[in-house]
Amino acid sequence: MDAVAGHNTPLRLFWWKGVANFGDALSQIVVAHASGRDVVHSGIGGADLVAVGSIIQIVRRKFANGGTGRPVIWGSGVLHPTPKDFLEHVDVALVRGPITAALLGLKTDQFGDPGLLIAEALGEAPQPTDRIGLVPHHKQVDDPIFARLVHDHDQVDLIDVRADAATVCQQIARCHHVFASSLHGLITADAYGVPSTWADPGEESHLKYHDYAASVGRAMIAPIDWDTIPDHLNTLPARGPLSYAAGIKRAQAALHNSFPVQMRTSTYAGAT
Repeated sequence: MDAVAGHNTPLRLFWWKGVANFGDALSQIVVAHASGRDVVHSGIGGADLVAVGSIIQIVRRKFANGGTGRPVIWGSGVLHPTPKDFLEHVDVALVRGPITAALLGLKTDQFGDPGLLIAEALGEAPQPTDRIGLVPHHKQVDDPIFARLVHDHDQVDLIDVRADAATVCQQIARCHHVFASSLHGLITADAYGVPSTWADPGEESHLKYHDYAASVGRAMIAPIDWDTIPDHLNTLPARGPLSYAAGIKRAQAALHNSFPVQMRTSTYAGAT
């Protein structure tokens, strides 16, 4: 891969613009942390790096027949089976999970979603509370069921992933438990050690959830229905270490170890 010109220049990162997507916002924050550099948005054709999100199919559409650049894939995933004809035109540092790797024919046992570094990137976490967070996918936030759940249950808060990403992360971090259909709501909860339950993501493909869960050894077979949440509120376990915490640490280490060294600032002194 060609070296990025000037270690202290802004790093060009592709993320999907046009919608308030929580994962995209996390991508910029985490990549700035991992590189020690400013990060600016780039179209896929001019990007140095692609990171958070199910965006490999977008990379494939641009680079199936070559291209003028050669981006690095770091922690991205697929949304559906994707042809492998683009792989010779990009560099793969890490993919999100073993389903992505299997579909692309990559032989590796190292995986990680960059969103798992968000707690480290943002610094000190807030003190835990007894609040229960609802973190729906951005397409679901305005569904009346969430206003009804908040109205009927005093300990329940709706966390809107369309808000400022750092604020959303802090809201998740202080929760006793999170119910989320936002994939990066679940991942942010994992990054902060907050117990979480997968809730119905509507029309969103389940592949990305299973891909992530397999990457950290999390049992996440099927989502619950949002209207059953009242049945779960009185049976939530105490907040303690997650049973798959070792898998999260393994993925975090893989993310640090795989980040392209040539993309880090020359004075970078981040975690390894």
